[in-house]
Formats: sequence, C-alpha cells, structure tokens
Amino acid sequence: MKRRDFIHTTALGSIAILGLPAPAIHSSASFTTSARQITNGPLHHLFGYIGQSLTIPWNSTGKRLLTLSSPFIDHLPDGGEPAGVCLVHLDKPEGKYYKIEKVDESLGWNPQQGTMFYWNPDNAANQFFFNDRDKKTGKVFTALFDISKNKRVYEYKFNDTPVGNSGVCPKGKTFLAINYARMARLRAVTGYKGATDWTEGARAPKDDGIFKIDIQSGKKDLLVSFATLEAELQKKGFDTGGESLFINHTLWNRDGKLFCFFVRAGWKGTGKEKRTNVFCTMNSDGTGLHVGRQFIGGHPEWGIGQNMIGRIGDDQVIFDIINEKIVGKIGTPEAIPNPEGDISLSPDGNWFVNGSAKDGKNFYNIIRLKDGEWTRSEGIDKGEYSGDVRIDSAPRWNRENNQVLVQGITDDGTEQLFIITIK
Repeated sequence: MKRRDFIHTTALGSIAILGLPAPAIHSSASFTTSARQITNGPLHHLFGYIGQSLTIPWNSTGKRLLTLSSPFIDHLPDGGEPAGVCLVHLDKPEGKYYKIEKVDESLGWNPQQGTMFYWNPDNAANQFFFNDRDKKTGKVFTALFDISKNKRVYEYKFNDTPVGNSGVCPKGKTFLAINYARMARLRAVTGYKGATDWTEGARAPKDDGIFKIDIQSGKKDLLVSFATLEAELQKKGFDTGGESLFINHTLWNRDGKLFCFFVRAGWKGTGKEKRTNVFCTMNSDGTGLHVGRQFIGGHPEWGIGQNMIGRIGDDQVIFDIINEKIVGKIGTPEAIPNPEGDISLSPDGNWFVNGSAKDGKNFYNIIRLKDGEWTRSEGIDKGEYSGDVRIDSAPRWNRENNQVLVQGITDDGTEQLFIITIK
C-alpha cells in the first residue's frame, strides 16, 4: 500500500512524523460539520481577526462570545463611526439566534481585523481587551473590560506613542502593540482611518516599531524600532525602494517565548509598486531578532514550540522556524485546495482548519491531525466585498476544540456570525 506522511499531534502537544499507510482521500465518514447562524440583523456583527495564536472568541465559561456590531461594513470607519462592543449570550437563545448585549463602543476597529478582541488569559471568564481611540485627540489605545463589573478596568494610553494591541501573549501578563495610525496610511485595510500618527513623514522612525505592554503595570517597552529593522534589512540585502516601513501580524507562539511578524513596505494598493515583505522572529524579551527568515506564505499560525504552519510551494507545511526546515505536512491537495488560506490550529493541537474561497463563498477544510481524516464545511457567503472591506475566511476555534466561529453574508445582506460544529 502506498505510504504518506501525516502529522500526529497529541493533546500534550508533541509532534511526530508518522509513516502511516495512506487512508483513502475523501471527505471523512467518521465526522461531519454543520453550520448555524447565531446573530441576526439589522446590524452587522463581526469578530474580526483570525484565530491565530489562540485568539478565541469564547470566554472560559463558554457562555459568552465577543462581537462587534455596526450599521455598515461597506467602508473603513473614521473617528466618528464607532462599533458596538457586544457579548453574545450563548446560554440565552432568542428564537433562532442568541441574545446580544452591547456593553461598550470602540472607535478603534476596521472590517477585516475588528478591534483585536482577546480574552485576558489571567481572567478569561470576565476580562477582554479591545482597541479604541480618543474621540478628541484621535490617539489609539487599548481598553481592558471586565464583564463582572460592567466597565473598563484599565486603559493603556501613551500620549507620546499612541499604540494599540496587536497580540496578547497566550500565557498572559503582556501584549504586543503597534501604531495603527501608521498602518492606516501605509496599508489601509489593517489600520484605523484618520487616527493620530506621530510618525507621519518618517520612513523608519526610531520611536516606533513593536512595543510590549505589561498588563498589570501598564508599562511599555519598545522591543524593536523601524530604524533598527531598516538597518537589519540593509544588512541582509533587502531593498525597500525608499518606501516607509510598517508591521503586520505580530503573532506569539503558544508558550509565549517567541513571536513573529512581517516587516513591509510599498503596499499602496496599486499593484504596480515594489513590495517588501520580510518574515522576522524575536524572543519575547526583545533579544534574538532575526530579520529574513524563510518566507512562509498565507497567514501563518504557530504550531507547537518553535514550529509554524503555513504555505511553502503548494503544500500546507509544519516548519521549524529556528532551524528553518520543513518537519511535516498537513493534508493533501484535495483536503486543502488552497494552503494560502486563513488557518488555525485548535487549542489542544489535535485539529486544524483551513479556510478557502470559491465562487463567492468561504469553505472550511477541517482535518483531524492524528489520522489525516478530513471534511469540508458548507459554503458561507462572503458577498461582493473586496479590498479594504473584504470578508476573509478567518476561522477561530472554541476552547472545547469542536466549534469554529466564522462570519458571512446572510439573506438580508447583513454580515453575521456563524458557528461550524464538528459532529
């Protein structure tokens, strides 16, 4: 019998390559999926970002789920168009859907990434982070909200360098922060339109880059500046063409010891400009900066330890980011037709989901890693939106490893949340 490598991942997180007899290539008969719409109009409802680095929309009780509400999704919001910060009460059904409670508002959001929601790992039952901006000054900041107290319990404001959360450490204690106003200028889809940018006109500023914020004290540290990144790019022979640098995708690994990011330049949206897109890693304490790692396509996700999951060539691979070598592959071309799609590894490391689009719909390819069995969800309509207001597939796991939250367009033309359940 023909043999094929599959990835075996235990609940403890160890990864091994097993030379197993290849099972038949098919949509698995041992498990299936069903999709259910859980929010409804007339307001649009969205979560935002992909479920990378253990971004989980559910709180630790499983009874509350985060969402933004908005009367529109067809343009980038400015400083006068807030979104509602809401809780979906999954223990309180209202007809076919669930009760939605608006608890706050945010001026720091966009249609693709939302407001960078993340439940506080040190109090995941009650506290969550979201970005906001001051209505008068336009300065971005991060808020910590406590649902047991029904109020914000901390605001992380920095008048000299107004940055917002770009990734909470899965182990808690700290979060990374970047300049969303700079991103709005240099790659609109990921930024907050019209926010105050202290770096305007600076191509590689010394006082901006990636910050680390201590959750308890509110203290900030600049881990790496754009000036340092530019110098490292030049050492490695990368030519930015004189374009301004910005950063996307600051992603923590699961044990909080490493994070990765992309340093970019020249993304003006014309399709004709010279683009710089360099993959980098750094230790969580600010040491070990490595600019120019092996490029991993798609929206990479951390596996276990120093392994990452992403696309190399036509394959969905597991890649040892430090030793820079492929240590395994996930799925087959039939199971994963587009390894460039949005991806997420379940919290227990036993399941993997890849979202890919076809004919105006997002489909979700779900693989059980211990044996390579897989199935594909029904398609969720992503509408006619594209560019800066597109609806990405962006799958996010629950804490029980049996449901995935996604969003799509419903019959009434509004964007709503759907839960895909593994049966």
